Amino acid sequence: MTNDMYEHVEAAAAAIRSQCQTLPQTAVVLGSGLGEFADTLLDAVRMPYAELPHWPASKVVGHAGRLVVGNVGGRQIAALAGRAHFYEGHDLSTVVFATRVMGRLGVREIILTNAAGGINTGFASGALMVIDDHINLLGSNPLLGSNDERFGPRFPDMSEVYSRRLRTIADAAARARGIPVSHGVYVAVHGPSYETPAEIRFLRTIGADAVGMSTVPEALAARHMGIEVLGLSCITNMAAGVLPQPLNHEEVLETARRVRDAFIGLLEGIIERL
Repeated sequence: MTNDMYEHVEAAAAAIRSQCQTLPQTAVVLGSGLGEFADTLLDAVRMPYAELPHWPASKVVGHAGRLVVGNVGGRQIAALAGRAHFYEGHDLSTVVFATRVMGRLGVREIILTNAAGGINTGFASGALMVIDDHINLLGSNPLLGSNDERFGPRFPDMSEVYSRRLRTIADAAARARGIPVSHGVYVAVHGPSYETPAEIRFLRTIGADAVGMSTVPEALAARHMGIEVLGLSCITNMAAGVLPQPLNHEEVLETARRVRDAFIGLLEGIIERL
């Protein structure tokens, strides 16, 4: 991590502070097709990524590309509608830039959401999965290179990346609102092509329940900074070879739209309990 990166993170954090009377306590990163949660925040300040210094643009369909800071259930939230992905050509330090900024703003919990392919054949399209653990198959790590102690230690522990406390809260919120949730292991691959049926068989063999192209770098960077992490996957499609049909991004977005109300309800229920 270079001094330039730290200074860029600090510049973005300062720009956000200048626009917000109350700083967020919790951040929510919204995956493909899930960005409508950002529209539910009250007394919100909306900041397009393009207007924040050094902030990487998200150019993927289904990612709005804005930061919204506002109130949910009496708690100040930062909702990130869109994220930078490794497959867009960003290096991983850029992919986790927003996570670093949230940490410098004083955020203590981050909820990372994503659209994922279902590997576990017990899942249905539209299922919501609480991430219990992950497998990093990106071939790299955002903590690679020189370590900046201002962000965190050289060798951060990863024995509980996804907070047991937050997972328990997610289960309680789901029960209270009658929203079925599953639990499982998320595997990150860098894409952008979808996986082959043979790759899905391999991922199932090594213990993965869902596959996607995000979340893991942000979770690693958050834990490096001592931020508590909750991961939520919306199983928007079954992975290659599970069903006899090709995969496409439109299906991902359509399924995310279909489960919008349940997803927003779950997020609101979790935030109320923090």
